[in-house]
Amino acid sequence: MTGWLSGVLLVVLAVYAAMVAFLYFGQRRLMYHPDPTVPVPADYGYSSFHPVWLETKDGARVYAWWKPPADASKPVLIYYHGNAGHIGDRADKIRGYVNAGYGLLLQTYRYNAGTDQQPSEAGLYEDGRAGLSFVTGQGIPQDRIVLYGESLGSGIAVKIAADQAQAGTPVGAVVLEAPYDSIAKVAQSHYWYTPALWLVRDRFDSAAIVSTVGAPLLVVHGERDRVIPVSHAKTLFKAAAEPKKLVLIDQAAHNDLYDHGMSGIVSAFLENRKR
Repeated sequence: MTGWLSGVLLVVLAVYAAMVAFLYFGQRRLMYHPDPTVPVPADYGYSSFHPVWLETKDGARVYAWWKPPADASKPVLIYYHGNAGHIGDRADKIRGYVNAGYGLLLQTYRYNAGTDQQPSEAGLYEDGRAGLSFVTGQGIPQDRIVLYGESLGSGIAVKIAADQAQAGTPVGAVVLEAPYDSIAKVAQSHYWYTPALWLVRDRFDSAAIVSTVGAPLLVVHGERDRVIPVSHAKTLFKAAAEPKKLVLIDQAAHNDLYDHGMSGIVSAFLENRKR
């Protein structure tokens, strides 16, 4: 009997080790979901947008849509989207900002739009910097730039904002839609039966740096979010410095915040920031 139990235990341990190895070596395939689509703005009702290709400092190419602000008083949002889909999938989300006359750079990442480039945390930060460089190159002052991060993109927005503040050129505001404290901690909450916290390579540890963003911060999260549980957003918000605002929407999950008034929440935050 003892030998039988030992055999079973060895099989269980082998299966567990294989599962952990699969999660470790396949983690980037789980985290990033390439989409080869190169969406044309006019196909989504945005003839005022210009498709552009951004060049990163490490030689990657990033696809984006660009629309200048209606006038010099309007903010310009740099939109860093989530890990899946393409920028055309966000067309309905940005409609309120377009109608308000805001400028917008809606950018994707190096692994999308058919570029076949490999994603990584460092690489996505470079993609985010390329977007900021493009917008400032259009003559937009830093204090009118709003870094908007959706889900995975929230870590990029936090990192770029923190870097800009450290350089003495802070952005005007940061808006985070369904953010996390760190990807590693989110992974641990989903894969609680593994040592995921120590296995994640692209950690996106926003909570460690969010206190240094040097700009007004808005965090919006759904109470029913099962992708990034709301506890992660609360931890991130607690670590942030003032001025900051947290909006929790009781009926919202991860992908439906715009069905529950997100556009109005963001616009009100940006308008009040100016007063």
